Amino acid sequence: MFRWYLNKAIRRGRMVLIESNGRITKFGEAGEGPALTLRVHDRKTMWRLSTQPNLALGEAYMNGTLTIENGTIRDVIALIFDNMADSPVELPEQAIERPFRPLLRRLRQYNPMRRSQRNVSHHYDLSRRLFELFLDADEQYSCAYFTDPNMTLEEAQIAKKRHIAAKLLLKPGMKVLDIGSGWGGLAFTLAETAGVDVTGLTLSQEQLKVCNERARAMGLADRVRFYLRDYRAETGTYDRVVSVGMFEHVGINHYRTFFDTLYRLLTPDGVALLHSIGRLNGPGRTNSWIRKYIFPGGYAPALSEVLPVVERSGLLSTDIELLRMHYAMTIDHWTARFQANRTEIAQLYDERFCRMWEFYLAGAEMDFRYLNACNFQLQMAKRVDAVPLTRDYITEWEARGRKTAEIRAA
Repeated sequence: MFRWYLNKAIRRGRMVLIESNGRITKFGEAGEGPALTLRVHDRKTMWRLSTQPNLALGEAYMNGTLTIENGTIRDVIALIFDNMADSPVELPEQAIERPFRPLLRRLRQYNPMRRSQRNVSHHYDLSRRLFELFLDADEQYSCAYFTDPNMTLEEAQIAKKRHIAAKLLLKPGMKVLDIGSGWGGLAFTLAETAGVDVTGLTLSQEQLKVCNERARAMGLADRVRFYLRDYRAETGTYDRVVSVGMFEHVGINHYRTFFDTLYRLLTPDGVALLHSIGRLNGPGRTNSWIRKYIFPGGYAPALSEVLPVVERSGLLSTDIELLRMHYAMTIDHWTARFQANRTEIAQLYDERFCRMWEFYLAGAEMDFRYLNACNFQLQMAKRVDAVPLTRDYITEWEARGRKTAEIRAA
């Protein structure tokens, strides 16, 4: 079954499969020189690859029962995804669950408050040192914004924060809510560059500790504060609400609650900005390996799943921007830094953990590079006149921000 799948999937490029009994099968184009080679070390792994390839490929690589020769796991996933872009092949597990998909989507994305905190802790309460070793200096764990493909990761993450700040139309003294505040970088940037008061919400104990430490060290604790709190429990009123890289953890069952909450928290002339991973080709499903090992309860939605709920909440969509290849470029930088610090990461955790994260980063990058993943930024307001008539204000804000940064650097 696994041989059948590879034979159907691999049309461009070359791959060789070596099974534990010595059987060798070649896939793809004929040619000279080394081909990407998958070596499967036992029959049990081969059986699982045949019945549950979405889950088993990552597990086999993590456990060392599948190894890569003449290449890396990143090369393997790139080859498979490149071929899938033109001729997707339905896997056995996908065909089996097709009749039950609507129900399974609801069950897998059921994220009440207690489960949400547990899911967030699974990923974000890992050692801070891990994230320091592959993220930028401000620890931005979301898609950067490459106005120039030659930008460094730090430059692109600064550009992302500036781009978001521009869309928020900030004025000194405004109250801003940051839902899913990460390690605090965006909140600090908004407070420093726009003179606003920021409240950050997180469900990660580790992130909460880091954020409060940073606020005190930067002398911003009087204007930037953080709470371990679910967005559904927030009761304040804010001029602006921003959420970056958090909506993927909400779940389709809770979209109406999320946008109703935004409406409730915003002042009458308020503006909200949502930055999320999304899909260009309509509703889908979360990969079973990602769901089990990386982001339990996670799902990246299509805009067709989001906009109808926004409309029913009473919010108005005032601007939508799709960022397509930016996340692939971001993860490429993360991967390079991860590999450069792999020895220290293995000491923090172990070799299996390193292979798990290699598989995660490679799969995520190639999803954006070859398939239909994207990022979207959705600006919303209660009033149709809450934002200017044209998008010139974004360009003007960013130009002023760059000029100010140049002056400070000088």
